[in-house]
Amino acid sequence: MTIINIKTLNDVESLEQANPGASHSEFNNTYDAIKHSAAQRPDKTAISFFLQGDAYNNAHDISYQTLLSKITQSANFFDSIGLTENDVVAFFLPNTPEAHYVIWGGEARCQILAINPLLEPKQIGDLINSVQAKAVVTMNPMHQIELWPKLEQLLPELVHTEHVIGIDIAHHVTGPMAEPAQAMQAQMRGGISLPEGKTYHNYTAAIAEQNGEALNFTREYTDETISSLYCTGGTTGLPKIARRTHVNELSNVKAVQQSNSQMLNEEMVVLGGLPLFHVNGALVTGLLPFTVGGTVVIATPQGYREPNVIPNFWDIVEHHKVTTFSAVPTVYSALMNFPIEGKDLSSLKFGICGAAPMPVETFKSFQETTGIKILEGYGLTEGTCVSSLNPFHGEQKVGSIGLRLPYQQMKAVNIDGDKITRYCDTDEIGVLAVRGPNVFLGYQLEHQNKGLWLYDEDGNRWLNTGDLARQDEEGYFWLTGRKKELIVRAGHNIEPKLIEEAMCKHPAINLAAAVGKPDLHAGEVPVCYVQVEDPSSLDPEELLSFAAAEISERAAIPKAIHIVEQLPVTAVGKVFKPQLEMQEIDKCINALASEMLPQTQASVSVAQDPKHGILASIELGECDGEAKAAFVKKLGEYTFKSSCN
Repeated sequence: MTIINIKTLNDVESLEQANPGASHSEFNNTYDAIKHSAAQRPDKTAISFFLQGDAYNNAHDISYQTLLSKITQSANFFDSIGLTENDVVAFFLPNTPEAHYVIWGGEARCQILAINPLLEPKQIGDLINSVQAKAVVTMNPMHQIELWPKLEQLLPELVHTEHVIGIDIAHHVTGPMAEPAQAMQAQMRGGISLPEGKTYHNYTAAIAEQNGEALNFTREYTDETISSLYCTGGTTGLPKIARRTHVNELSNVKAVQQSNSQMLNEEMVVLGGLPLFHVNGALVTGLLPFTVGGTVVIATPQGYREPNVIPNFWDIVEHHKVTTFSAVPTVYSALMNFPIEGKDLSSLKFGICGAAPMPVETFKSFQETTGIKILEGYGLTEGTCVSSLNPFHGEQKVGSIGLRLPYQQMKAVNIDGDKITRYCDTDEIGVLAVRGPNVFLGYQLEHQNKGLWLYDEDGNRWLNTGDLARQDEEGYFWLTGRKKELIVRAGHNIEPKLIEEAMCKHPAINLAAAVGKPDLHAGEVPVCYVQVEDPSSLDPEELLSFAAAEISERAAIPKAIHIVEQLPVTAVGKVFKPQLEMQEIDKCINALASEMLPQTQASVSVAQDPKHGILASIELGECDGEAKAAFVKKLGEYTFKSSCN
């Protein structure tokens, strides 16, 4: 295959023309791709894993031969308990080697459902039931690991689940604590009791009985054979479940590798700190290096969230000779608090940021402080993982999400319903649409696919990402906002990014999040939450003046600025704006109740509802009927949804 150092969009097109049939991997399933890689280098280290950030020099190394054997044993185990192609094994696990064995072994035999272990038990149960998962994998009971108790309370509700599989953590403990940890694990495991109709399996013992040399079964794969079910970060009710194929996953990691083949190869050592229930963690720091023979350094079960990982990050890079890592803006911001002086970081070529947009000022500060290049990209679960990336060898445009990946189409488009009426002109903002072998089959629930697909004049189907973007004359894409995040002030659409980028220019602000505050007259007005190291050191009035000077669009100037030490984030590290929106609604209702019903106790609860999205529920104490009616009437004048007893 022709290797081209991609610098420009012309290089992407040249690669496609030189290799017109290379949009797909030579393999039609993830197991065979990993098997081929292991055959080329059986003794090479595939995974290095350590339990704590300050124990990075005491890692457990796993060879490619062992990786393949464990994946094979896992697949054969799933086969032995009766799982087939259309069955689902759900897992909620921390980052461990066993999680990889379950993911890729599960894909070899059936389908996997990746679940965020930080979700509430009811949400986990609803997800497991929604796909009728026959098997569930989590961690065995152990002190300071709260996953088994979550599963235990769910078990009676898991009507389709027949097999419960527990994974030990104690065998990863080394030194003088190894024996006590294993004894404690065995004791706690011995107390497991399951409801009738469910069978418990100790994962380590179960796969040890299985053949690790070859699969005990055969199966056929097509372009639509489902490999995985991943949850999207939806803001209304339960996450949507995306159905993805083996072809999706393999074509996407191949496209990423082709975008920088000189560095994304068997010499790569990638630091894995993002969770494996997230597509970035599983593919960019999992399947991609496994298919090219690279090494994955799993930085603790908690990843970047483990308290000692960020403080020891540069030592981890130096010790393991890390060549690249993928992280979110909050991680990059935190790393700037730890100096690099005296560290040998010569192995580290670049970092990737793509799970959330990075503020321009954070981007610039990190590169100036560390000298390490950041490649900002763009992707979504529905597009498997990555759709665009700034070229390592080409011009770096700060704030851009880069060039489209090879063999994917990406356009800013004007739409009318589900029709693409035309492609946008250069620098014209439109809906960002993606097409290619990376685009998923659709959501698990058919009604959720409404508005998902767009069709061009030739009948080709495109994925409507829901994002707004423009493409410049060199082919670089720039996100300009997200339709559902727009703050609509009296009919005026305000991009939160406009406010956030301006506020991040302030030297004391690390991150900013702009949301809408309910307003009777305008529908909503913008407010901004800013994260700083020392909230007491800043004056909100001073920041409002700063905002007025920096934000050119008058309607976008925040009505209030809230200074916080920590913005709410998802498990992946994205700022979780729904929580901020709910706080604003809560404050609005309480203020209204204090004004209209000063003698009445009001209990306000704002939460995400599966049907209505964000819903405010108000319980009122005894009050005058007319006053209550007036209060309810006034509530109805706001744009948020509410119910009052």
